[in-house]
Amino acid sequence: MGKKIKKEAEPPPKDVLPRNLQRLNTMGAAGNLYFDPLTIESKKVATVVLMLNSPEEEILAKACEAIYRFALKGEENKATLLELGAVEPLTKLLTHEDKIVRRNATMILGILASNNDVKKLLRELDVMSSVIAQLAPEEEVLIHEFATLCLANMSAEYTSKVQIYEHGGLEPLIRLLASPDPDVKKNSIECIYNLAQDFQCRAMLQELNAIPSILDLLKSEYPIIQLLALKTLGVITNDKEARAMLRDNQGVDHLIKVLETKELNDLHTEALSVMANCLEDMDTLVLIQQTGILKKLLSFAENSTIPDIQKNAAKAITKAAYDPEIRKLFHEQEVEKCLVALLGSENDGTKIAACQAISVMCENSGSKEFFNNQGIPQLIQLLKSDSEEVREAAALALANLTTCNTANVIAAAEADGIDPLINILSSNRDGAIANAATVLANMAMQEPLRVKMQNHDVMHALLGPLCSANTVVQSKAALMVATTACDVEARTELRNSGGLEPLVELLCSKNDEVRRHASWAVMVCANDELMAVELFRLGALDILEEINLSVSRKNKFSEAAYNKLLNNYLSLKYSLTGYLSSSNIINDGFYDYGRINPGTKLLPLKDLCLQEPSDLRAVLLVNSKSSDVSPPASMEDKSSDIGYGRSISSSSSLRRVSKEKTNTRSGSPTEDKLEPTSGRNTAVSKSTTKEKGSRKGRGKKEEEKVKEEEEVAAAPKLTGEGSPDKEWYPPSDLDFCVYVDEVTKSIFPITNIEEQIEALAKYVAEKMGGKVSKEKLHDFGWELHISELKFQLKSNVVPIGQIKKGIFYHRALLFKALADKIGIGCSLVRGEYGRAWNEVKLMNESRKGLIGALPPLEVYVVDLMFHPGRLMKLRSKEADLYRYL
Repeated sequence: MGKKIKKEAEPPPKDVLPRNLQRLNTMGAAGNLYFDPLTIESKKVATVVLMLNSPEEEILAKACEAIYRFALKGEENKATLLELGAVEPLTKLLTHEDKIVRRNATMILGILASNNDVKKLLRELDVMSSVIAQLAPEEEVLIHEFATLCLANMSAEYTSKVQIYEHGGLEPLIRLLASPDPDVKKNSIECIYNLAQDFQCRAMLQELNAIPSILDLLKSEYPIIQLLALKTLGVITNDKEARAMLRDNQGVDHLIKVLETKELNDLHTEALSVMANCLEDMDTLVLIQQTGILKKLLSFAENSTIPDIQKNAAKAITKAAYDPEIRKLFHEQEVEKCLVALLGSENDGTKIAACQAISVMCENSGSKEFFNNQGIPQLIQLLKSDSEEVREAAALALANLTTCNTANVIAAAEADGIDPLINILSSNRDGAIANAATVLANMAMQEPLRVKMQNHDVMHALLGPLCSANTVVQSKAALMVATTACDVEARTELRNSGGLEPLVELLCSKNDEVRRHASWAVMVCANDELMAVELFRLGALDILEEINLSVSRKNKFSEAAYNKLLNNYLSLKYSLTGYLSSSNIINDGFYDYGRINPGTKLLPLKDLCLQEPSDLRAVLLVNSKSSDVSPPASMEDKSSDIGYGRSISSSSSLRRVSKEKTNTRSGSPTEDKLEPTSGRNTAVSKSTTKEKGSRKGRGKKEEEKVKEEEEVAAAPKLTGEGSPDKEWYPPSDLDFCVYVDEVTKSIFPITNIEEQIEALAKYVAEKMGGKVSKEKLHDFGWELHISELKFQLKSNVVPIGQIKKGIFYHRALLFKALADKIGIGCSLVRGEYGRAWNEVKLMNESRKGLIGALPPLEVYVVDLMFHPGRLMKLRSKEADLYRYL
């Protein structure tokens, strides 16, 4: 046999060789087996990612180095590494014993952490403690740089902030603010800025005394570091304690140096933001004021050519001025001049900020007066701006300036502010509409301005705001109606514009302020009968009644509006309540339909007149006016003199006679409160020792004459059916006109009130069929008489003067109507079963001579049936027999 020769090993095929140079260290069962160095190359990312699981430090280091370069190339590469599962083995390498491996892994994670999906995975893997461990002082700067970069990227999300906080990451971050490496500083302050958004982290920053280290960053030569430091201070100083720490560490001086350095003008905005927070601290503000820094700040803001700086300066003033003491100090420093100057800026943002600052500063009375001459004209000009935001801000400033300040109201009107304010009511911005409505409501408090506003068609412009879906706009629009609809012309314009319907709808609002202002507006609009009737037709009375039944929804205005509606629609009031007080003066056009239940609609007089006669109860009409289609008689013929709840009719000679009469009556001509059906605040009493004219001055007469003219102008005029070109008037009542003339001549001159009442009672009984005994009451035959009248008139509406046989409720109504004409105060009360009666108040003669006390008033029922002219004390046996069956 020949000698065996050792065969050389064949090299492996080329296609199975890796492409990178690697050392393979394998361990067999019998011991360590080492390969000789193997040079390989690889261009596959997946292959390199697999190498992250190698136990060899050199392989790990070089794999990390290759992955780092790959990740730097873009977001797609980062996503690829995530898909290949590189993140999890990299997190494990953060705790590797080899420093180079640990450094390279940290660098890769710092880069990858900018990817949102990577951040999410890192949170799930809970690597925060491993990353924070890389911030240890003994670690090299490069590790600090990428560890802080990783934390900065991750701290933008709330969960990561909590993890950093809980793992004690704030303390090493604050320490690294003093690092010699600018990248470490930048990453650390960025991370701290993100963490400072949470109040717990802000409190911890104060405990760790972070402010001095942050202030030192303002000296950095790198603008990004300075900017992040200012942003962080801007967040931290929202807390009072942090502002005190900033003051104690001369932070204001650092900020002023930044502001005074022109080269740092890109940092001025953030510096002003921090300064704005400082201004909220009274001690800091006093320091700034005493050192002259405040004046420098105002001058800096006023003279700056950078819009953002001016805007932020105005915002700083706004923020601080919410404190009354700071407002006072600002006023002493004449901050108003700076704000007025900023109104002239070409930048809309600056104008808006200045307007907002003015709106806050005018809470100070001195500032409000300052803006009277300087500021209001400029604000009026801003109302014409092309920017709706500017118009809204200007209107806000004017709204605050004109509230409870007549001088500013007049100044705004003199600056021609009415027209642009009315134009803003059609704006697309709810805030602008609400602010403009507030200013106009303030103006409407002044009568000359209110008239001027009406000339600008303001009531028509209110239709849009009244229909708005925004509750603030609804509230302000209703308030504006309440302040502007104070005369007949304005109310008529509102009705003709269709404004009553949306106003009534606002009564149903769930918002308390809207409901309150709408009730106020309805109360004002119901000041004349025509409007009261229209509001009733739209359902206002039913809504108000429902509101007043609710303890939580009712308000004083809703109750007053309900009473006002009834008191100016006496026909409805009497039908609903069965009661008219001495202050409820019956005017022409009043009709008694009879009792109706709540919620029942009372038909208008015209509709009742056009109905055919029926078996229903006759509708009693009071009307002393002619039904001719010609215009109403002159004011001299129709005027009335009203005082203390009485109406004195028609001629000037009557007024001369009135001066010779006595009167000690009680009651108010403006009595709006709705008395209950059983109420007893009825007629007005008189004495025989005082002249009636003693309580009437010339000014009172003129005021009453104006009121009478308004009543005549508001008299119902309805277009006749089939005659569209003619006005419809209620049927005339010539007999009642004669009654009024006769009682005016014969009864009005009587000076004793009791004798007056007795004479009028006998007169009414005489016209209504005379005295009727109780025994013969059922044989009186009044029903047939009324039926005949209805047949003759071809209507259920019967004028009261045409009734010659009347019982209790006919006579009581006639007595009340005539008493109101000649000024005898009395009430009208409806009873059951056709009963009605009048109540008057007379002085108790037995106590008339007592000194130091007003004589008490006694209530009496007037007998118009059994013993006409007899006065029966209320609740006496004879009075009860008269009132009840």
